[in-house]
Amino acid sequence: MELKTRDELRHAVAGLTSGNHEALDRLVRTAVFGAPELREAARAAILEQARSAGVYPASIHEVYLARGRGQAPSDFTVPAINIRGLAYDTARALFRAQRALDAGAVICEIARSEIAYTDQRPAEYVCVVLAAALREGWRGPVFIQGDHFQVNAKKYAADSEAEVRAVRDLIAEAVTAGFYNIDVDSSTLVDLSQPGHEAQQAVNGGLCAELTAFIREREPKGVTVSVGGEIGEVGGKNSTPEELEAFMAVYLAALGRLAPGKPGISKISIQTGTSHGGVPLPDGSIAQVKIDFDALQRCSTIAREKYRMGGAVQHGASTLPGELFDRFPTLGACEIHLATEFQNMIYEHPRFPAELKRAIYDRLRTAAADERKASDTDEQFFYKTRKKALGMFKRELWDLPAEVRTAIGRSLEDKFTFLLTKLGASGTRSMAAELSPFVPGAFPALGTTALAGRAHEDVTGLSD
Repeated sequence: MELKTRDELRHAVAGLTSGNHEALDRLVRTAVFGAPELREAARAAILEQARSAGVYPASIHEVYLARGRGQAPSDFTVPAINIRGLAYDTARALFRAQRALDAGAVICEIARSEIAYTDQRPAEYVCVVLAAALREGWRGPVFIQGDHFQVNAKKYAADSEAEVRAVRDLIAEAVTAGFYNIDVDSSTLVDLSQPGHEAQQAVNGGLCAELTAFIREREPKGVTVSVGGEIGEVGGKNSTPEELEAFMAVYLAALGRLAPGKPGISKISIQTGTSHGGVPLPDGSIAQVKIDFDALQRCSTIAREKYRMGGAVQHGASTLPGELFDRFPTLGACEIHLATEFQNMIYEHPRFPAELKRAIYDRLRTAAADERKASDTDEQFFYKTRKKALGMFKRELWDLPAEVRTAIGRSLEDKFTFLLTKLGASGTRSMAAELSPFVPGAFPALGTTALAGRAHEDVTGLSD
């Protein structure tokens, strides 16, 4: 349980230096659920212990640029893992897999939408991830990413200034907390009704450049935040090389005006036929999709050879058949985003309490009723909406019995081990550490919880 008094907290902090795992576990809970004063102190203690141990938030920018220059191998694809529920246990499972495989080129991420519905602000997320790394004996860079920091098209149409300001505020909060990797997603503003690819990508490319310049103004000295752009909204029309080149023409011209001489994006996300979470069938199973591997390979090649970026990024992939994952490195994909399958594994684990699942589903019947289509079966409805319960039932999930969390953690570790192996991430630890070294002065400020009390944001319609 979380710590209740200053004396308990002092004893726990003292226990950190002697490797007391129980002390760290209680500090993490306090950093998440504690009273405000104790929560701040617990977060500060975790950050200080991480810094002292050589565990630090880092940018993957130089890894990707080295790929683009041909100075780093391009035969692996970086897994970007969205950590939604059971955050501490999930992250611990990931770091166990990383340590066993010596896999350093791995990203922990959370999207704008997920920050809201899982109730994990950036400062909390960073503390939990770094604590998990400490708990499992990881040392070196930890890549923490803001996934789909996305512009809501409807809100942008109603009040573009307010919507862009909301994304800017989130970026500022995240970078301050230690998110040194930010995926800007203004692909929602691509206008396919316009004549010509550059006209279609004009708002997308221009706004991505504007937000890149904003990031460059706020990144810590000595750190180049890895920024990603996106040319096709996931779940929409498949991307083409012509669209990539049109986006880059608009983006580079705008960035040259807004931030002359500053680095641009290090990767580009494209659409290849997948959708986030997969497409649930009436029985709750997931429809098979046909991925446009040719588009992925062609766009990755252009991104590396013409623009010296890491390559193209694949989204919405966690529910794909396992036999497909070793194809992504051969196609030059620099990064792949994985989320829903891990959530599914938690909910569907044999040890997950049936009574808790019933309570979650009962809540969703009313809390998410407006998201239910007339044609949805219960299986489809709950599959699509149960991610929204992760924040509502956050404490109940953290309070699951240790043996249940351990069993779920083992299953997740096995899955992470499989994915990291298939994607070629094994053995990338030394390269990641060499290209992403610790930068003195760039560690998140102790106790920083910028905008921690921010009101709940309506993220309806945003990708995750």
